[in-house]
Amino acid sequence: MQVNEEKRSGSGLISYIWNEWISTFVILILLLLTLVIGTGEMIHGQLLRIGERLYGDPPSGIQYSFLRAEPTKPTCDRHPNIDALVQEQMKQNSGDEFADIFGKASESDVRQSVLAAQQQCEEKYVFYDKAVKYMDDHPSIRPYRTFETTFFGVFKFGVDNKVLILILMVVFSAITASVKMHHIGLRPPTTKIDYSVYSGFMVFGNALLTFSVYKQYESVINSGVTSTFETLAVYWLWMILFAVLTLISLTHLVKPPAPKKEGGSLGLALLSVPLYAYMAILTGLMFIFAMDYPMGQGIYLGQLTEFADIFLKLALFIWAGMLLTQTRVMDLFLGILRPWNLAPETLTWLILIAAAIPTAYTGASGIFVIAAGAIIYKEVWNSGARRQYALAVSAMSGSLGVVIRPCLLVILISMLDSRHVTSDELFNHGIYVFWLTAFVFLGVSLMFADQKFRINSPKVAVPGMIKALIPVIPYVLITIAVIAIYRYGLDTKMDEFTAPVMLPFILLAYVLFDKIFAHKINTQPQPVSALAEEHAKQSAFMREHSANDESNRRGFGGAIRFATAETVGHIGALIILMALSASMAGLIERSELVTMIPTHLGSILITLGFMALLLAIIGMCTDPFGAVILVAGTIAPVAFDNGIHPIHFWMIVLVAFEFGYVTPPVALNHLLTRLSVGDEEVAAADAEAKAKYTKFYYRYERWLLPIMVLFPSLLIVTYAPYFLKLFGWYQ
Repeated sequence: MQVNEEKRSGSGLISYIWNEWISTFVILILLLLTLVIGTGEMIHGQLLRIGERLYGDPPSGIQYSFLRAEPTKPTCDRHPNIDALVQEQMKQNSGDEFADIFGKASESDVRQSVLAAQQQCEEKYVFYDKAVKYMDDHPSIRPYRTFETTFFGVFKFGVDNKVLILILMVVFSAITASVKMHHIGLRPPTTKIDYSVYSGFMVFGNALLTFSVYKQYESVINSGVTSTFETLAVYWLWMILFAVLTLISLTHLVKPPAPKKEGGSLGLALLSVPLYAYMAILTGLMFIFAMDYPMGQGIYLGQLTEFADIFLKLALFIWAGMLLTQTRVMDLFLGILRPWNLAPETLTWLILIAAAIPTAYTGASGIFVIAAGAIIYKEVWNSGARRQYALAVSAMSGSLGVVIRPCLLVILISMLDSRHVTSDELFNHGIYVFWLTAFVFLGVSLMFADQKFRINSPKVAVPGMIKALIPVIPYVLITIAVIAIYRYGLDTKMDEFTAPVMLPFILLAYVLFDKIFAHKINTQPQPVSALAEEHAKQSAFMREHSANDESNRRGFGGAIRFATAETVGHIGALIILMALSASMAGLIERSELVTMIPTHLGSILITLGFMALLLAIIGMCTDPFGAVILVAGTIAPVAFDNGIHPIHFWMIVLVAFEFGYVTPPVALNHLLTRLSVGDEEVAAADAEAKAKYTKFYYRYERWLLPIMVLFPSLLIVTYAPYFLKLFGWYQ
C-alpha cells in the first residue's frame, strides 16, 4: 500500500494524522491486546504457578493464592468477655418462642459455642498476623502480585470484550481504508469520473448499511428483551462506522481527489467501485424492497461477531506478514539458494512450495496473499523473473496450501460434513492435489521460460550455500526459542489454532534482532544484486519495501509503525468485504436460489463438470469460509445424491474455489495482490509489459498464468479419479 504524498495542511494534515498515527496506534494496541487474549490464559496459569513456587510456604500453611489480595484484618473481638456473652445469649434464648418445641440450650452448650467462635476469631487473627509478617519479610510479593493481577485484569477484559475489540478494529481500519480509497475494486480510480462514480456508489451503499443496522437496532430495542451492553455497543459501533463512511464518501463526492490522469468513461468508472459497495447496494435493495426485510444486512453482519476469533486471527496473520516485510529473513533464506543460480521459474517453484505451509496455517489463500504477496512479488522479480510473472505468482502464492495439513478451511469442511468425511481423509488426499498443482505450475512456467533449466556446479554452489547459512542461524534459533517457550513454558504446541498468536511474536523477535542486534554480530546480508538495485530505481514500491536500503532504514519502533500502518488498510478492506460476502450469502440463502439446482443430472460426468463450474463461480463471488458453509448445506447433498464421492467432491471444491479466485471478471486474489503490492506498481508492471512484449501471453501473463495452472488442475482433479478409478471411489 503506497502512502499518498498529500499536502500536509488542512484536510490533508488531518488525513495524515489519522492514517499514520491515530489509526495505526489504536490498531497496534488492539493487536497487542489480541495477542494477550490468545496467550493470556496460558501465561496467567504460569504466573500463578511461579507465584506459588516463589512465595508459597507449605510448612506454615501460606499459599500464594492467599496473598493475591492484601490481607484483611478480622473485625471480630479477639479477647471477648466470655461470661457476659454467655449470659447475653442465655437471655436471648429464654425469649425464644420455639424453645418449648426444640428445647433450650444449656449454659454449658452456649459456653462451648462462644468458645468455639472465639477460637475461630483467634485463628483469623493468627493467620492475618502471619500473612502480614510473611509479606513484610518478603517485600517482592506485592510488586509481583501487582504484575500478576494486572495481567489477569487485562486478559479478562480482553476475553470479555473480544467482540468489541474486533468491531473497534474494523471501525478504525475501515475508516482508514475509506479515507485512502483503499477498498478492493476491479480497478483503482484514476480519473475525475472514476472518483465521482466511486464516491457516489459508496455513499449509497454505506447509507443502506447504516439504515439496515439502525432498523436492526430498533427491532432489538422494541423486542421487549433486555439487551446486554455488548449487544447495544456493537450496534452503535456499526451505525457509527457506516455513518462515518457515508460522510467520508460524501466528502469525496463533493471534493474529489485530484485525478491522476485525464479522460475516463462511465464503463471504466463502474469497474473502480469497491466490491463491497456493490454488495451493499444489491443486498440492501433486495432485503428492503424485494423481501421487506430491512434489517437483513444488519443481521448477517452479525456473523462477523459470531466468528470473532477467526477474524481476529486473520488480523494477526496480516500483521505478521507486514512485519515480515521489515526483516531480512526472506532475503537471507533465498541467499541459501542463490549460489545455485537457479532459473527464476525453478526458484519460484521452490518459493511456492515453501509458501504452502504458512497458507495452510492461515486457512485461505487470499489471507496469505494479503500477508505475504508483496514480499513474494519483490523476491520473484528480483530473482530475474518477468514483472508480470512475479505478479502472477503473488496472486496464486497461497493456492497450493489450502489442501494440506493443518488448513483451517479443511477442518471447517470436516466439521460441516462430518457424516461423510474426516479431516484426516481430506488431508491425506489433499497432498496429491498439492503436488499435482505444484508440478502443473512448474510445467507451465518452464513452457514460457526464457531459459528452461539452469544450475551451478555443486563445487561452486555448496561453499556459497554454506556461507549463506551462517546469517540464517540466529533466525532459526529465534524461531526454536519462541516455539520452545510456548511448548515447555506454556505447555502449548504450534498448530493451526496457536499459530496466529505465535507467528507475530516470532516476527517481532526477528524485527528486534534485525534492528538492534544484527549489525553487532556481523550477520549483514549479502550485497544487493545489480538487478535489485535497478528495480529499486524503477519502482517506488521496491524502495519502500527494501530492508537494506540506506535511505529507507528504520529503527525497531519505525518498523513496527510502518508494518502496522500497512496492516490497517488491509484489515479494513478485507474484513469489510468478507462481512458483506456474508450478507450476499444470506441473500442467496433467503432467495432460495440454490433450490433451482437440479437434484438429478442423469450422468455423473455431467454432474462432475456442472459442479466444477458452479463451484468456480461461487469462488468468484464469496470468501472461502462463507462459501464452504453455503456449499455444505446446499450443493454437497446434490453432488452426493448424483454419485460423487464425498472426498472427491471436497477436493473439487477446494481447487474450484482457487480457480475462481484467480479468474476474471472478479479474480479476488488478483485484487488482493494489487491491494498488497499497490495500484501504482501493478499499473507500472502492465505498462512495462505492453511496451516490452508483443506476444499476447507475455502482455497479460499475470492473468493467464494462474488460469493455465489451475484450470488443468481442476480438470484433472474433477475427472481423473473417475476415469482412472483412483482410491476405490468409483468401481
